[in-house]
Amino acid sequence: MDGIISVLGVLTLVLEGISCQGVYAPPTVRIVHSGHTCNVEEERYSERVYTIREGETLELTCLVTGHPRPQIRWTKTAGSVSDRFQDSSVFNETLHIAKIQRHQGGRYYCKAENGLGSPAIKSIRVDVYYLDEPVVTVHQSIGEAKEQFYYERTVFLRCIANSNPPIRYSWYRGRDVLSQGSDKGVEIYEPFFTQGETKILKLKNLRPKDYANYSCIASVRNVCGIADRRVVFRLTNKTAPASIKLLVEDPIVVNPGQTVSLVCITTGGEPTPSLNWTLSSGSLPEKSLMKDGTLTLPAIASEDAGVYSCIASNNVGNPAKKSTTIIVRALKKGRFWITPDPYHNDDNIQIGREVKISCQVEATPPAALQFSWLKNGRALRSSERMVITQTAPDISPGTTNLDIIDLRFTDFGTYAGVASLRGGGIPEISIDVNISPTPVPPNLTVPRGKSPMAVREGETVELECLVSGKPKPIILWSRADKEAPMPDGSMQMESYDGVLRIVNVSREMSGSYRCQTSQYNGFNVKPREAVIELIVHYPPAVEPVWQEVRQGLGRPVAMNCRVLRAHPSRVLRYEWRLGSRLLHAGTFDSRDDTDYTIRSLVREGYGEYTCDIINEVGPGRCTFLVTGKAYPPEFYYDTYNPLWQNRPRVYGYKLQWTQMNPNAVDRIMAYRLGIRQTGQQRWWEQDIPVEGNIQKGELITHNLTELIRPEVYVVRLTPITRFGEGDSSTRVVTYSGEFHCSFEEDPVCMFTQDKNDDFDWTRHSAATRDTKYTPNTGPSGDRSSSKQGFYMYIETSRPRKEGDTARLLSPTFNVAPKNPHSITSPPAYCFSFYYHMYGKHIGTLNAFVKQKGQSTSDAGPVWSLSGNQGDRWRQAKISIHPTASFQVMFEGIRGPGIEGDIAIDDVTLEEGECPDPPSNHGKIAFKKKIWIIFRSILNRVDYIQITNISFCNVSQF
Repeated sequence: MDGIISVLGVLTLVLEGISCQGVYAPPTVRIVHSGHTCNVEEERYSERVYTIREGETLELTCLVTGHPRPQIRWTKTAGSVSDRFQDSSVFNETLHIAKIQRHQGGRYYCKAENGLGSPAIKSIRVDVYYLDEPVVTVHQSIGEAKEQFYYERTVFLRCIANSNPPIRYSWYRGRDVLSQGSDKGVEIYEPFFTQGETKILKLKNLRPKDYANYSCIASVRNVCGIADRRVVFRLTNKTAPASIKLLVEDPIVVNPGQTVSLVCITTGGEPTPSLNWTLSSGSLPEKSLMKDGTLTLPAIASEDAGVYSCIASNNVGNPAKKSTTIIVRALKKGRFWITPDPYHNDDNIQIGREVKISCQVEATPPAALQFSWLKNGRALRSSERMVITQTAPDISPGTTNLDIIDLRFTDFGTYAGVASLRGGGIPEISIDVNISPTPVPPNLTVPRGKSPMAVREGETVELECLVSGKPKPIILWSRADKEAPMPDGSMQMESYDGVLRIVNVSREMSGSYRCQTSQYNGFNVKPREAVIELIVHYPPAVEPVWQEVRQGLGRPVAMNCRVLRAHPSRVLRYEWRLGSRLLHAGTFDSRDDTDYTIRSLVREGYGEYTCDIINEVGPGRCTFLVTGKAYPPEFYYDTYNPLWQNRPRVYGYKLQWTQMNPNAVDRIMAYRLGIRQTGQQRWWEQDIPVEGNIQKGELITHNLTELIRPEVYVVRLTPITRFGEGDSSTRVVTYSGEFHCSFEEDPVCMFTQDKNDDFDWTRHSAATRDTKYTPNTGPSGDRSSSKQGFYMYIETSRPRKEGDTARLLSPTFNVAPKNPHSITSPPAYCFSFYYHMYGKHIGTLNAFVKQKGQSTSDAGPVWSLSGNQGDRWRQAKISIHPTASFQVMFEGIRGPGIEGDIAIDDVTLEEGECPDPPSNHGKIAFKKKIWIIFRSILNRVDYIQITNISFCNVSQF
């Protein structure tokens, strides 16, 4: 497993007596946030709502525990179609969305799984806040009062804005606030159907003072720091809706390539309207130019045709809209067909019968289409025997018919239907049809031996239908056995020579294909059709395609290769090989799989085994890699602290890991440890011998020394068996300079309970708090105010009694050099933590530094506080100067009643004295002197019991 750990470089963690069992643990997960949050609220059932302003950066981090290290995946509930987050899940701890938009709000899920137990899932709802600029629209109405000679003029000012959360609207006339009831001529109301998105100001029977500047202010009450938005509208006695005029014809008919200008002008409106152009079928062409109401379309093409609208808006009344249609002239798709005498149901042309020739063309505009007929190049006019007709000019596609009544020998020849557009500018289309003494109606057959057609997958195949006829018709190809597309993706393909060519044929293309004559470019008779069967042969599909088998020497190995499908389905034979050496071969009977077993694996038996299952097309292959390589080690990610050797520039790290599936292969004899500084190429390597068999879940430890701080190192660990080197794992060791424990993971940073106290500290989260908890005491969340976060606390309810103690011991931090007597000035560390002491029965919280060789009773408190400190978290900071390996210890003493829960969180140990807090310099100097005197007294006596004094407040001065 790869990973990055933040390593702490000032302390030595001595881990003694760690159990090698129970290291494997299912995943747990917690979501924390960073970035530009506005607020994080706790909903019912411990759900969390993360509020963020649109355009800010969303950053959510998934904190997980568990061994092996869980894999993390972020997903999102289905939201807007435009948000494709669920199609691109994020597979790392941190979800980062820069410049978040409103449609990206929703519920985000973090899922962690490591194969142990059920996956751990947490979610958080992201609420994106925004406020758009408000828009004021004005609507005027004039109504005549009955039996009166005056008009009442009423104006409605409608203010609209989009927001999250809901908006509060305010109206002003000039600088005066308008409210309901403040003015008899004013009403303010909200239409029930707008759900808070609209606010209407009604001015009844306008008065002179009503002509003024009106301001609408939209506010979300500074939620998320979103400032109010204001829009101003000036109402005058000239205020009027927009009116426009188009200086163009309707419709506009043009030839391709022309430049078209559409001119739109305003004819009224106060304030001055703005002009814009739209196209009904979508967006305007990219090449279009718009200036001062004039839209120019250079080099117009057929796809630019459509309805163009000029829209004028000044927010008074409804926008004015006028439209014109652009028609681009065109001729396309010329077709013809011949109909023998329809009254006698003929399939061929006969002398003395009727023949009808039809030509069809698509024209734009249809009404401009005109046809003419030629016979052998000469103009042909309608007569009693040669009847020329045409469909209505406004019908598309346009069709012209030539009916030859009582066909004679002299009527044979070449006829041409010529289509053109009135006005010119478009090339005409000429369709030639030959009527001869030897016309042949269509006939369709499949050549001998061309159905069924068998072909191998990946080859090119040609399906052929022989078509005869004079004239020869177009052939239409389609699937006959299913509603499926043709190889080009269409439902029907045209062929002029009767051949359907399929390149790189696949097994999915097997089936029946229909060829049939089209009425176009041939006889208009009942279609002729034929069906061709296509059979695609492909080699067997098998499983597994590839499989790794890890096994130790002397053990059995079983391999199985199974046929899923094949065509032809009659499988001929199978062959097992090791490399190029044939091991076993045979033929299948009724089974669809074959086995190969190694009874006792020898060194020569390692390698790549293949099983080829072969039909007449080729082989399908199963591959098995039999190897004795050990699985990779799994670094233990709950290792918290570094080793420190009391040398200025050197630090170390206690490397811990478990072995994945240690019994799968031969015994691991050693690990090859490689280490290099980041940015350098050279690896320093050494072997770590292993005695005995490694058990599953056994925690293995090795101390890394001589690491130069603050350098970062890459560590590589490779197991070694009789087979050789196994798979490696790497991780990065980073120097950070502090020990920090927030009790989020279990085990709690290697803290342990004192065995000689009266009761234990409890790890706790407000989200999982018992509903019967004691009120009026204890915190409602961890130090960061999260109900999901954990902390340690003492439960003072029964059977606890006054004076009972609970002690919590940290890991041991070793500061002793090789020669203890060489210490002339003890190193300084800043020991800090947060405490919560709320309740009328609060007892005492003591903090100790317990050095090597001292018993619990020998150590004196370096910090002590008693009594109710209020419902809030406070921080304590103490500078300590240990001279030997040490532990920090927290002692909670139960007070006189049950409302006495004491909690701690975020314990930190850093090198160096605690920094001075920012405060009055005079007070700092004075209180420092007091502390120096205090410390000198402490150094001269073995032990002083100090209570009711907060050293937090002294040591920070």
